[in-house]
Amino acid sequence: MATEAVIVDAVRTGSGRGKPGGALSGVHPVDLLSQTLQALLARNDIDPALIDDIVGGCVSQVGDQALNITRNAALRAGLPESVPATTVDRQCGSSQQAVHFAAQGVLAGAYDVVVACGVESMSRVPIGTSSQGGDPNGVPLADRYPEGLVHQGVSAELVAAKWGLDRATIDEYSARSHRIAHELFEAGHYDREIVPVTLPDGSVHRSDETVRPTTTAEGLAGLSPSFRDDALGQRFPQIDWSITAGNSSPLTDAGSAMLIMSAERAEQLGLTPRARFASFAVAGSDPLYMLTGVIPATEKVLKRSGMTLDEIEHHEVNEAFAPVPMAWHREFGTDPERLNPAGGAISLGHALGASGVRLMTTMLNSLERTGSRYGLQTMCEGGGMANATIIERL
Repeated sequence: MATEAVIVDAVRTGSGRGKPGGALSGVHPVDLLSQTLQALLARNDIDPALIDDIVGGCVSQVGDQALNITRNAALRAGLPESVPATTVDRQCGSSQQAVHFAAQGVLAGAYDVVVACGVESMSRVPIGTSSQGGDPNGVPLADRYPEGLVHQGVSAELVAAKWGLDRATIDEYSARSHRIAHELFEAGHYDREIVPVTLPDGSVHRSDETVRPTTTAEGLAGLSPSFRDDALGQRFPQIDWSITAGNSSPLTDAGSAMLIMSAERAEQLGLTPRARFASFAVAGSDPLYMLTGVIPATEKVLKRSGMTLDEIEHHEVNEAFAPVPMAWHREFGTDPERLNPAGGAISLGHALGASGVRLMTTMLNSLERTGSRYGLQTMCEGGGMANATIIERL
């Protein structure tokens, strides 16, 4: 019988605002991830010595997040020294890529038990810190793109213009994200996925600080564009400057972790899998538009799986900026009720390296809550890339 890679469990921390004074800003990212790992293993009562590897995502691997933060977190969590760990960077999709590497390792027979995880403390290691003092693009890349690439926020503006998304529509979608997240939290639907984080003062954080229950489209309409640039406006006259702090994902601190193993090993350990991996894909896209990789990645994973979007009840498209899932939706013409039905990064936060596993954790719980069978997750990534994954609830 062919090997199957299954998800036994998945957890995430609540989100903290990724700036000084945020709920999790006092927690070192090594400790943030270690507490997440401890919670995952404790609630599954598994001998950590059985873990073949830990694959973690983290984008800004510098400062407090340098020197293979996944290994440091595993040691901080008290795992045996014999358990190795590595940290990967595929920008915003880092921990979704960690999931792919982990599950594909199981399918290849290289792993029996593996943890995929992710962490980002954007309050302690601000976005862009790892590129300070250097030129990450270099001369050869500048030769290929002589007019220059742009910030992700400007890419979001270009996406909005290309797909004809006006400010009012973008703000209405963003308000929906907060409304859904607040309703689900109040109803206790996030209880199974959020694990507590003990803060330095001994208090416990177990909620999403980034959710704003009173958010409305009317309120968002009053915010000023965050990326307006007169020079770029001349270069890209199609831009209407619609992207604000309110229709973008907030800077966030969080951790996430997922226990993956072969179906055979899960049975041997007496563990009940919650889902299996059905298909994987990764794609590159135009680095100027950058955020559109979710479209070819989706096409690729559907082709690999032989499925259609009509067969998939939950469509998780990361809300890095509102135009990303909205453009994806317009491209595929899907049921809007299936798109991010459990809230998204605009409300729940986007802790870069943790987001891939965070999204899949939320999607898994949503599939179980609604009795749905299949979920597709895709997320845009810096440099013009995207991962896509289809899971089947068991």
